[in-house]
Amino acid sequence: MCGIVGYLGKKRQAYPVLIKGLKRLEYRGYDSSGVALINSNGDLSVYKAKGKVSELEAFCAEKNIEGTVGIAHTRWATHGEPSSTNAHPHYSESKNLAIIHNGIIENYAEIKKNLKDKGVHFASDTDTEVLVQFVEYVQTKKELDLLTAVQVVLSQIIGAYAIAILDKRHPDTVIAARKQSPLVVGIGDGEFFLGSDASPIIEYTDKVVYLEDENIAVMKLGEELKIVNIQNESLAPVIKKVDIDLGQIEKGGYPHFMLKEIFEQPECLINCMRGRINIDNDNVTLSAIIDHRQRLLSAKRIIIVACGTSWHAGLIGKQLLETFCRIPVDVEYASEFRYRNPVVSADDVVIALSQSGETADTLAAIELAKEHGAFIYGICNAIGSSIPRATDTGTYIHVGPEIGVASTKAFTGQVTVLTMLALTLAEAKGAIKHDKYIEVVKELSSIPEKIKEVLKTNEAIADLARTFTYAQNFLYLGRGFSYPVALEGALKLKEISYIHAEGYPAAEMKHGPIALIDSDMPVVVIATHNSMYEKVRSNIQEIKARNGRVIALVSKGDKTVSQIADAVIELPDTMDCLEPLVATIPLQLLAYHVAVCKGKDVDQPRNLAKSVTVE
Repeated sequence: MCGIVGYLGKKRQAYPVLIKGLKRLEYRGYDSSGVALINSNGDLSVYKAKGKVSELEAFCAEKNIEGTVGIAHTRWATHGEPSSTNAHPHYSESKNLAIIHNGIIENYAEIKKNLKDKGVHFASDTDTEVLVQFVEYVQTKKELDLLTAVQVVLSQIIGAYAIAILDKRHPDTVIAARKQSPLVVGIGDGEFFLGSDASPIIEYTDKVVYLEDENIAVMKLGEELKIVNIQNESLAPVIKKVDIDLGQIEKGGYPHFMLKEIFEQPECLINCMRGRINIDNDNVTLSAIIDHRQRLLSAKRIIIVACGTSWHAGLIGKQLLETFCRIPVDVEYASEFRYRNPVVSADDVVIALSQSGETADTLAAIELAKEHGAFIYGICNAIGSSIPRATDTGTYIHVGPEIGVASTKAFTGQVTVLTMLALTLAEAKGAIKHDKYIEVVKELSSIPEKIKEVLKTNEAIADLARTFTYAQNFLYLGRGFSYPVALEGALKLKEISYIHAEGYPAAEMKHGPIALIDSDMPVVVIATHNSMYEKVRSNIQEIKARNGRVIALVSKGDKTVSQIADAVIELPDTMDCLEPLVATIPLQLLAYHVAVCKGKDVDQPRNLAKSVTVE
């Protein structure tokens, strides 16, 4: 949640860097935004506005935005409603300090009460203001420099944070720190950049330092980057080269990032498989399995932990792993797993799925599993993020930055990696016949072309979407490998159109949801020519008998369901186990076009953020 940007230098004005950076990070939160600047006179100015970054730009149009040092923030509200008052940055009482913060300070109420008792006054309802007031109180009371005061305060904080703080008395310095919330320092020629991820930085430098938990970065003009911990022990910065194509974070002529990312999926999956499936398309190699072969092969059980869309990918992964590897797999919501005292042993392998690599609940689930001796395998998209650093091994999905808040290409990337993992493990265990193995690998390598074929239905789906914008409820049905696709389709519609939708196993419809079906209830059914075709066709008949309106995903050339359903979307024939990669595409497009027809902001849907770094 929330996006952090910072700039310190002499080469350029800070404000344009900060605003452009906020726009690139707006997917992380867009309830409000703000900027703090120190100008050439040494004045510290804070400008804030409720709403999106464009509102902040408009507010700043008549303001003094001069200065070569500044920090900025786009907010997803946790403590305190969205408002200009609660927006970041926050001043200290003297207005000498300004702070921005991503995370949650769990003991803020206690600290706030103590500070109030000591005469400190607060202007907002946020936990963040408590931080800056506490820093100033400690700094003044104990006559400490800013770094030492920050270290004292952070040692007493319970919770997660990524912060950046300015002191107008020292305009040549920015201090930043992190714990359980991402923060990246960019190193330029005589200048520093700061971001929640690398996207605001890559335009200016490809040299970055990913801060670790309880790292504090001291950026001072004319000096090298200094990294210390809370105990003031010096740490050597690990400078990495970030490899992100700037074009990947631009819309590239599409009206929305979401549509661009849907259409990127064929190329994304080619990138995901590149170097992992050989040129003959008959063998999969994952370095993680080569490096940790025995540990993975000896697993008695696999536990997949994830949230949201990643959890749906995990459900598909469960079926793939159990089908090919014949090993029991549990799929857990990370947010529940960490609190229910789960049974985990050293014989287990835990697979953590996360697009951002920063999901707080998934990180906590990893730590819990580690404490029980489990082996941790991460599947992430964001290189250098926290989950890859916390796991024993893993695989990147390599689909490029995903800006649209509703995940699309990350989902298919995760399913592709899980498929390759299942195939590789099965082959190593001898649990799959070689002919079957080759058949699936070859089919997997053909999936990008099949997705291209499905994308040709975009205009037809756009026309179909106009018919169903009236609906207040949708039902999505699937069986076998298609059931998680139904869940994912329903989630996409909920996320961006705000239409209530539920995904169900098709046979379970009779155990409750069938009571909802009438002429106003659209039902999306995945009814391709798989092993469940006849049974799903019967389910469609049950819907039609109750005047339900059926949108059916069918195999190309289908003659039976096509005659029953109100509308059909044809898909190329695909093996059952790989069908989710193809069937999910029209459901993404359907959700997108319904939301566009309803006039919704598909890239930044209300109340959501891309990276959920708080509980």
